[in-house]
Amino acid sequence: MHDIRLIRDNPAAFDTALAKRGVAPIADALVALDERRRALITEAQAAQARRNEASKAIGAAKASKDEATAAALMAEVAALKDRLPAIEAEEKALGEDLNGQLASIPNLPLADVPEGADEDDNALVHARGTQPAFAFAPREHDVFGPALGLDFDTGVALSGARFTLLRGAAARLHRALGQFMLDRLTGQHGYEEVVPPLLVRDEALFGTGQLPKFAEDQFRTTDGRWLIPTAEVSLTNIVRETILAEGELPLRFAALTACFRSEAGAAGRDTRGLIRQHQFEKVEMVSIVTPDQSEAEHERMTGCAEGILDALGLPFRRMKLCTGDMGFTAARTYDLEVWLPGQGRYREISSCSTCTDFQARRMNARYRPEGEKATRFVHTLNGSGLAVGRTLVAVLENYQQEDGSVAIPEALQPYLRGLNRLEPTA
Repeated sequence: MHDIRLIRDNPAAFDTALAKRGVAPIADALVALDERRRALITEAQAAQARRNEASKAIGAAKASKDEATAAALMAEVAALKDRLPAIEAEEKALGEDLNGQLASIPNLPLADVPEGADEDDNALVHARGTQPAFAFAPREHDVFGPALGLDFDTGVALSGARFTLLRGAAARLHRALGQFMLDRLTGQHGYEEVVPPLLVRDEALFGTGQLPKFAEDQFRTTDGRWLIPTAEVSLTNIVRETILAEGELPLRFAALTACFRSEAGAAGRDTRGLIRQHQFEKVEMVSIVTPDQSEAEHERMTGCAEGILDALGLPFRRMKLCTGDMGFTAARTYDLEVWLPGQGRYREISSCSTCTDFQARRMNARYRPEGEKATRFVHTLNGSGLAVGRTLVAVLENYQQEDGSVAIPEALQPYLRGLNRLEPTA
């Protein structure tokens, strides 16, 4: 959410920043709407003050037996009483219009974000790890995965397209991955483990930016709640409508949850395998920080996700997303893309974003600096650490063997009671 006062102070800079995201100039229209709203507030205040003044004068006129003046004042008070509700209603309507428009405008990109239209314009930051060499043609996970427990047919039979049933070895490996990620983030990086609700109200999705613009991408329940598309929603809204002490920050939360996405805009994309599902599990990281901590926290968070990929021995690269590929609430996003030898390309496995104070304004999440009475908005950050299903795909494809088995990364073996290989079933 944007602050109309900042737009009012520098409309040209606001439009220039939005232009990098392909948004047409809008500052002048917003400022004009705000000026009309503020003029009505001034008119209402003046009318109320005059009404109070005239009401007092009526008594004085009656006391002095000036009936003509009293009658004129009473008529004026009646007219003001009739006019005030119309002014207030118009001001309220303009305020709702202004807030609705402000809520639909994406966050402004930070200065170092590359300009571009889509993923082809993203910038490589670095690549790590060695792509495995195979003595055979590596296969995609959906080809050899069914023998390991990726039951695509039953998932579709139960729930329809973009659902998969995991069983046996695949289910064990999936569980091990999620626990490994969560243990690493809480044990080595100081994140507080949270088990959040999977159903949230409108206000929570508005706070993190999914509503109102992206309602079609969400699943809604019959009682009006929403299934979370990511634990970012629940974790970030922990500080909704609160004022924190500066000494409480930073706050760092992590959760392993199921996530639900309708994938309304992804028809025809990744219809095979586990890459794009309606239901999946993900370990999410959320940080709540002061503005001066924000830059370092973005690097720290991204580094935590990279450390998981390093520990699993998975080759990956970090990409800085261009303005045209960033999410609605992000001011800067790093995508981590893991190498999938079956596909012969890198695929996103984590997005780590700094949202500056954009979400905080929508949630009214603030902190009070030491020694100050005034409050400021916190900065929020979120990142995947990691998407469990996609990490399962990466392990299967990078550690696949010619006989259809899959070697288990050493870091995961304690979670599988020492098992070092998944063997295919007949």
